[in-house]
Amino acid sequence: MTTQPALARRLGLGDAAAIGLGSMIGAGVFSAFAPAAAASGPWLLMGLVIAAIVALCNATSSAQLAAVHPVAGGAYAYGRAELGAWWGYLAGWSFVIGKIASCAAMALVFAAYAAPAGWERPVAIAVVVLLAGVNLLGVTRTALATKIIVAVVLACLAVAVTAGFAGPASPAAADATGAGPYGVLQAAGLLFFAFAGYARIATMGEEVRDPARTIPRAILLAFALAVAVYALVGTSLLHALGPDGLAASSAPLADAVDAAGWAWAQPVIRVGAAAAALGALLALIAGIGRTTLAMAREADLPPFLSAVHPRTRVPHRAEIAVALVVIGIVAFADLRGVIGFSSFGVLLYYLVANLAAWRQRPSVRRYPRAMQAVGAAGCVVLAATLPWQSVVAGVAVVIIGVAFRGIRLLLERRAAVEEE
Repeated sequence: MTTQPALARRLGLGDAAAIGLGSMIGAGVFSAFAPAAAASGPWLLMGLVIAAIVALCNATSSAQLAAVHPVAGGAYAYGRAELGAWWGYLAGWSFVIGKIASCAAMALVFAAYAAPAGWERPVAIAVVVLLAGVNLLGVTRTALATKIIVAVVLACLAVAVTAGFAGPASPAAADATGAGPYGVLQAAGLLFFAFAGYARIATMGEEVRDPARTIPRAILLAFALAVAVYALVGTSLLHALGPDGLAASSAPLADAVDAAGWAWAQPVIRVGAAAAALGALLALIAGIGRTTLAMAREADLPPFLSAVHPRTRVPHRAEIAVALVVIGIVAFADLRGVIGFSSFGVLLYYLVANLAAWRQRPSVRRYPRAMQAVGAAGCVVLAATLPWQSVVAGVAVVIIGVAFRGIRLLLERRAAVEEE
């Protein structure tokens, strides 16, 4: 009887933090601010603060859980261990489905900035193949590529933020009227999409050295850096465009550069947007692959996907399967508008994480229980106040997932009875 190869612990603090930061910056900085401004008007930064508070509570819950359960799968594994199999499945299913849609969106965003007209879909497919190949080379290659991408994105954002503050203030930026509490909460739910990247650190828990120490530190470090970046970007966009201009913009950072008269910086913004999408896609494929691996180990997804490559120590079948599904979606659909749907899935994922952290015994507790209560309540409120189309789609996907697992368990019970 052969032993299944295991994932290898090859990531340090810098590697893990870079993967989380690459996911957060790429996922939201070029895509989340405009729809959030449309919902909240001049209260955009209040929505950002609420999103950051909920995300901080979720981050501390994830850190507390990862210190005790340093395994692949993130909240899927935590939910199973602390709450039961159905809770873990809800988290894993929500994460995999929502983030696969995000992968397709990020591939299309990259192609929109980098591909010649008419070649967007072929380029998007090609970049999925390329990044899946990088991940298959090993987790250290994933971390190195992410560090390079994050450095490029931060440099480009520095140019955009400087341009945003250098130009004249938009008159609309001083407007004190706008959306009410519901709009602010909806903006917070959309902006939460931008902070969801630290989940990638937790899903790779079996590949981090000294996980009880490294994972909590990496999660909080990546989160703190992302909050600082988003606060600067959001403030500069409001200064340059105002809430109305930001809400109407399809490329707010590019428009902010134009408003400052920095036409020469337009190529820089395009490079930054393309690199951000690459970083998010690279980390997403890796994170979904690890969650798929964990679910396959428990037969919540086909067990065939639980294999780990004996040389590179990556879940190669799971990552190839994820890439193929993303390629299929990219080939036939345009999912650049899935921010709300992805946010719904991730909020459910973190709801399970907060509940699991709440159930942990006092001897392993690192943070006050009140933070888990705020995190769980925040997830429910933000999910409920997302655009109704996102809520309906998210509920439908959850129902499909529950039905899938319920039918599988029923068939397994019948087979067991027949064998007896």
